[in-house]
Amino acid sequence: MHIISFAACISTFALSASPAIAQLAEPASAPTSIVQGRATVYPAAYFATYAPTSALDIAQRIPGFQLDLGNGDVRGFAGAAGNVVISGSRPSSKSDTLQTILARIPAKRVIRVEVGPGDLYGADYSGKAQVLNVILSDETGIDGNVTLSAKRLFTGLIDPDVSASAFIKRGKSTLNLSAGSNHVRRNDEGTDSLIFLPSHEPFEFRRKANDYEEFFPYASANWALQNGPDRAIRANVRYSTGRLKFHQDNHVVPVARPERDDTLDQLYKNRSFEIGGDVTRPLAGGAIKLVGLATRRHRDNQDGALNIIGDDVLGGFAQSDVSSYGETIGRLVWSRSNLAGFSVETGGEIAFNKLDSQVDLFVIGDGGGRTRIDLPIDNAVVSEKRGEIYVNAGRNLSAKLRADARLTYERSRLTVSGDTEAKRSLAFLKPSLSLDWKPGGGWHIQLSAKRTVAQLNFYDFISVAELANDRVNGGNAELLPQRAWEARATIEHPILGDGLAKVELGYDKVSLLQDRILTEDGFDAPGNIGSGTAKFAAATIDAPLARLGLKGARLKLTGTVRDRSVKDPLSGRSRMFSDSLPKWQWQAEYRQDLAKFAYGLTVSDNSKITFFRIAELDSIFNGGPFATAFVEYRPSTRTTVTFDVHNLLSTHGQRERIYFFPNRSVDQPGAREFRDRNNHRSFGLTVKQAFD
Repeated sequence: MHIISFAACISTFALSASPAIAQLAEPASAPTSIVQGRATVYPAAYFATYAPTSALDIAQRIPGFQLDLGNGDVRGFAGAAGNVVISGSRPSSKSDTLQTILARIPAKRVIRVEVGPGDLYGADYSGKAQVLNVILSDETGIDGNVTLSAKRLFTGLIDPDVSASAFIKRGKSTLNLSAGSNHVRRNDEGTDSLIFLPSHEPFEFRRKANDYEEFFPYASANWALQNGPDRAIRANVRYSTGRLKFHQDNHVVPVARPERDDTLDQLYKNRSFEIGGDVTRPLAGGAIKLVGLATRRHRDNQDGALNIIGDDVLGGFAQSDVSSYGETIGRLVWSRSNLAGFSVETGGEIAFNKLDSQVDLFVIGDGGGRTRIDLPIDNAVVSEKRGEIYVNAGRNLSAKLRADARLTYERSRLTVSGDTEAKRSLAFLKPSLSLDWKPGGGWHIQLSAKRTVAQLNFYDFISVAELANDRVNGGNAELLPQRAWEARATIEHPILGDGLAKVELGYDKVSLLQDRILTEDGFDAPGNIGSGTAKFAAATIDAPLARLGLKGARLKLTGTVRDRSVKDPLSGRSRMFSDSLPKWQWQAEYRQDLAKFAYGLTVSDNSKITFFRIAELDSIFNGGPFATAFVEYRPSTRTTVTFDVHNLLSTHGQRERIYFFPNRSVDQPGAREFRDRNNHRSFGLTVKQAFD
């Protein structure tokens, strides 16, 4: 975690502050959802009250539905699925997020959406309680959207952003084009205090100001030729390039030493290119689908930290981190909806991934001279050849109960070369079973159990310094993938008409948990620490308030509690996992739509998140609840203007680091660092314009 990550440690829930105009007139009486079979159907007119301009605006207004973006960073195609399909088909891109894909589809093109259990949409979604199917119109023509936004930061700086998309339909052919600036600017300021423990004697005080700017413009094109559910060709291409810049001014006041001014600069340049597509044809009473995907990414990260008194450079550090990553995927799937009473899908996938990374760390002496510091595994090539085959079969056991089972066999060959040499072959059998039950009365219950094997992050094999945090992450070429048996239960029921109440329960039995270990070289590195358990309970209430006298109003409440336990290898005591999931979190969202106007407020909070490093406990947390608010005006059927306030309560983001010497095997900590940051309120203006 570098300092720019900490600058964002304040809760970053992004309020959907720019839903815009529906392409349909609001009906005299708002239509309701319809249950058809095992799916709930929402006609386009259902969303007229919210005035959407894109499919993303529609997805964000579906009662009880939570968008799952999937994980585009995992290797391969099967594991990257989220919970959205377009006209029954999975998008064939990994670089474009589901948010991006939905945002470039004009709302006018959506004739209805369906929400149903994952088995309705293919084996990749089996076991998911909710999957959204966005059904598009066959009407020919051209539609598009343009979004312009600007945010004023507390420093007076303006953060502009622009995006546009065009949807072109000609007969059976569809072309979807999109581009955007993808610009983010953020400022924050605050202080650090460092004291010795247990005496609480001050050691150092710092006042910091941070300036963060991200600019990654992109362009993408998606083409489809659809001649039926089993006769289709799709192709997609995406290119993005840009840079992330970060500058920090740091006035340091040590005890019994001269004051100084430190600086930290980061310039991260990245570019990526993806091309892919799929072909579907009828075969043996079903359909066969071939998917191909190739991704190439290059990054050039430069960090520099200097200690300065007056015009004199006392010292510092500099780091260069240059890497290239490539992924090539081929996938072949055959499916049939009825084979001896079963729906069947079987197929295989092969993938080749390669990371070539070189890290150079330098210590800067008086006057700016550089001396290279050798890190373990700072120059390495990591490659993997991986393949899997699977079969999925499902059947309705009754009119209300369905069972789906899947068996996957995965095998891979991993090779590491450069500063270290490592080779190993891995093989896993991954079964899963899910039951989907609709007993009546609006109840929907889903139970699932599966074995999962986490994918290794190739960058965990490479050593790298965090100059903002004065520490080094060691690489670990012997890292093994974490495995788990996961059980899930989901219960849903409608409330107050078209509202929804949902409870989710989960239990995981984890082995070879990936956390932090002490290497033989004395570095803190990712590693496997043993077995653990993870439990959670989550609840969602998404309710219309018209029956309570608040026309057009809606309240959505979500909350989650977690209990995650593993034996710490240093202290020998039970503790939480080191990751980004808090013990508890909650969010409340209120929105009211009144003819041409809408307004809303979102408030959220969560417990602290702690990373159990070898020599420190590193925790981030909010100084209180985090809030955003918006007011929206829709002057016409094609235009929406939204004004929003981010960080309404001026909530501080905070961080505590407890240091142990030499490491956490000792009971008494030796020092404590407390960081406080505030990006204050920012004010945004967004204009969305639809064209047809």
